[in-house]
Amino acid sequence: MIIDRDNLLRRLHELRTEHRDLDTVIARLEPAGTDAIHVARLKKRKLKLKDEISWLENQMTPDIPA
Repeated sequence: MIIDRDNLLRRLHELRTEHRDLDTVIARLEPAGTDAIHVARLKKRKLKLKDEISWLENQMTPDIPA
């Protein structure tokens, strides 16, 4: 259980870092008039990362009995 939690935390950190890095890249590319398709793909990747982050956070939250 501890190993799984450590792996989840490590993966969560990696995803958050990539998400933050994509923020920076997108912010630099948009005003420069870069290819709109490329920016759209980056934004799509960012949304996918957000979903994965949410899923991992839910996995780390213990179930509360009703």
